[in-house]
Amino acid sequence: MKKFIIPAAICALLVGAGACTKNFLDLKPLDTINETSYFTTPDQFKYATNDFYEKMISWEQINGSNIFDFMDMGSDISGYVGQDFQGKYGHGSITVPLDDIYYSNPYAYIRAINIVLKKADAYKGKKDDIKQYIAAAKFFRAWQYFFLLKRFGGVPLVTTIPDVEGEELNAPRNSRYEVVDQILADLNDAIAGLPTEQAIPSSEKGHVSKWAAEAFKARVLLYEATWRKYTGTSTDFKGSAGPATDQVKSFLTEAVALAKDVIVSGGYKLWNYNSNSAMGNRSNYYLFCIDGSGSNPAGLDKTTNNEFILKSMYDINLRPGGILLSHTVQTRMLPNRKLMDMFLCTDGLPVNKSSKFGGYQTVDMEYANRDYRMQSYVLGATASIPAKGSITLDGDLGYTGYKFSAYKYPTYRTSSQESQDYPQIRLAEIYLIYAEALYENNGAISDAELNNSINLLRARAGVAPLTNALVTNNGLNMLDEIRRERTVELYGECTRYDDLKRWGIAEHELNQDVCGMVLGGASYETEFKVASKKDPGVDSATSKYIAPNYEKVLGSGDGETIAATGKGDLKVILLDAAANRNFKRKHYLYPLPMRQVQLNANLVQNNDY
Repeated sequence: MKKFIIPAAICALLVGAGACTKNFLDLKPLDTINETSYFTTPDQFKYATNDFYEKMISWEQINGSNIFDFMDMGSDISGYVGQDFQGKYGHGSITVPLDDIYYSNPYAYIRAINIVLKKADAYKGKKDDIKQYIAAAKFFRAWQYFFLLKRFGGVPLVTTIPDVEGEELNAPRNSRYEVVDQILADLNDAIAGLPTEQAIPSSEKGHVSKWAAEAFKARVLLYEATWRKYTGTSTDFKGSAGPATDQVKSFLTEAVALAKDVIVSGGYKLWNYNSNSAMGNRSNYYLFCIDGSGSNPAGLDKTTNNEFILKSMYDINLRPGGILLSHTVQTRMLPNRKLMDMFLCTDGLPVNKSSKFGGYQTVDMEYANRDYRMQSYVLGATASIPAKGSITLDGDLGYTGYKFSAYKYPTYRTSSQESQDYPQIRLAEIYLIYAEALYENNGAISDAELNNSINLLRARAGVAPLTNALVTNNGLNMLDEIRRERTVELYGECTRYDDLKRWGIAEHELNQDVCGMVLGGASYETEFKVASKKDPGVDSATSKYIAPNYEKVLGSGDGETIAATGKGDLKVILLDAAANRNFKRKHYLYPLPMRQVQLNANLVQNNDY
């Protein structure tokens, strides 16, 4: 085909306060430009590649995508058990769809990227002038193929621009191993051609850097190494070729080296303002809602945040988020019993081993002497832990989700106006990659290595350092503790399902009872002791708080069960019984959409669909 359309970029990069550049706004409409009159100057390559930033999953809904489809809702650490967003997936209720935008959209984006790369090959000017934009295109092609890999496994690799009769349209699936090879090759080219963050001028901040490419490659390497180690070939589609060599160790070794390079050379820094008394030790809350100086009590704006390595950038006037962000996270991204008990005590020990854990008999006990991330994610901007008797079991079952929720919602920012940047890659994740890859590779990690990674996150969270002595003396497992840190730090950041699958434990973790607050009982009285489901309010005999609309909230069944907690086996709210959940190994991958299989007879469907 001799003519093509470049997606109409709407200034995907908001560069500083100035946002869109004048040159960008002065371009003639891109949908009237054909390939003979475009891609003749470096700026044209720049503007074309700017559009690729917009195609990452983030707040703004592009071509039907919705970030709530990826934010860990319905997972093993979520109290949300509905059937929308990821609820069906967590239950194992996935069927073959006719179409899937998360299959078709990435291929549309990859085609646009391939156009830019083809025009770069034909560019008659100095190739050095477009080097950065070629590298950015390679980065984003790797980004889109990694998205497809995580969702579907091996997929057809398209690195050209097929026409309507192109053989690529009827190509069979490549194996996941071939897709990984392509992703890594593109990232090698991206790393070689991208500038460091320090070399990007202030007017261009937001463009992908060498460090972002290294960080992303470290993410890919850890993901694939642990997938091969724990999940192996069990999900490979029929006829898929396995890896030519065992690359687990080499992948882990390189992931460690890349993460260390970003940590040492990138110039990034954790956003930690806990020393400011106005912040109430809630840096882990305010980090995710920085949106102008009114978005936190210390008046800190986006210029103070040097933790985000790659971000989708938003602005209340130029590019607002445009989704019901605060409302949705407060009603859907709710923690469950499992997550609440995963947060450590300040001595660095789990609740079932720490003398600092008071228990659940009054609501304030559960929050006292705990990880600041627990307070940040569950209490938000509230300066203190809940007072005794301040919470009853209402529709949200006592816990609310505040990560990503706007400060003072809905007065400072109301629904669809929240415009904080979305972190695609942040320094905290690189610390976690570094520690996990080290331990997976060597079976050990030194205290010094922990101090240079995970313990920096624990310090911000007000938690004692993780050490080998702490693990040994308390009967802990180092890998479990590293995974715990990843779970609580990255909660809600679209990682939990991927982690469960690459660790090979998804069907075990997702098929358990999903539980809520501790109810207690005669042997362990709590504020939430239920004396009569038919007469909610306060039990006059015991003065204990009980659940309003208890049966309505909990649905069918008794609505309670016995579960392991920080104080032994106790009665808890049962949000969703294990009997309702049927996640299987086949669900590690989504099915290919039926229309694609019908159009291309060479496509093999994923196993057991």
